[in-house]
Amino acid sequence: MRNRFANALLLAGCLVTPALASENMEAADACIDALRATGTPDAKGGEVLSSTFSEAGTVVMLRDLGGSEYKCIVWSDGVVGELSLVNAMDDGGGAMAGASGQSGPTTNEERVRFSAGTTGAEIPATLTPGSSVRYLLGANAEQFLYVRVASNVPGMSYQIFNPDGSFLLDMVDSAQEYRGQLWQSGDHVVEVINRGQSNADYHLIIGIE
Repeated sequence: MRNRFANALLLAGCLVTPALASENMEAADACIDALRATGTPDAKGGEVLSSTFSEAGTVVMLRDLGGSEYKCIVWSDGVVGELSLVNAMDDGGGAMAGASGQSGPTTNEERVRFSAGTTGAEIPATLTPGSSVRYLLGANAEQFLYVRVASNVPGMSYQIFNPDGSFLLDMVDSAQEYRGQLWQSGDHVVEVINRGQSNADYHLIIGIE
């Protein structure tokens, strides 16, 4: 059973799937507002097909009254980062758009290892729009962590988690460097996120002192 929407909000009388957690419902509301803001007549109603939550952001799939489907990405701060048409239904004139051909956002994990005798590393990588990489780094309390995400592509951000899953650093733009003392021991996570609309090349520069 899918959520139906009208008037830009998930109303109290709407059908709600048990799997749709509160954070997913908030993301769905934001996506519905964004779809309605396009002014498309068919966006006055429709249904929420699915909602996938991650720490980087939530991917919501929508279908409007005309049957066209949309992919919407909502970042962890509630901002809609992308609203794109995935499949457009026949408009009566015989024209039908196919799938966009782009793969959806991904979240991968990678463990950071320093070369012998060094205390840091520089890791080059590329992220597709909406995707993220969680870099795991073992470190001890009272050590100092340095993080820099070098990229010229707009929309690149990162956030840092303590071993217990709490935030060491809330999401910031890649232009902002981080240097600070750790207060927990174990695997820390530096999550790099592409919030832009195009593929992004970057270098993660990370060190422990």
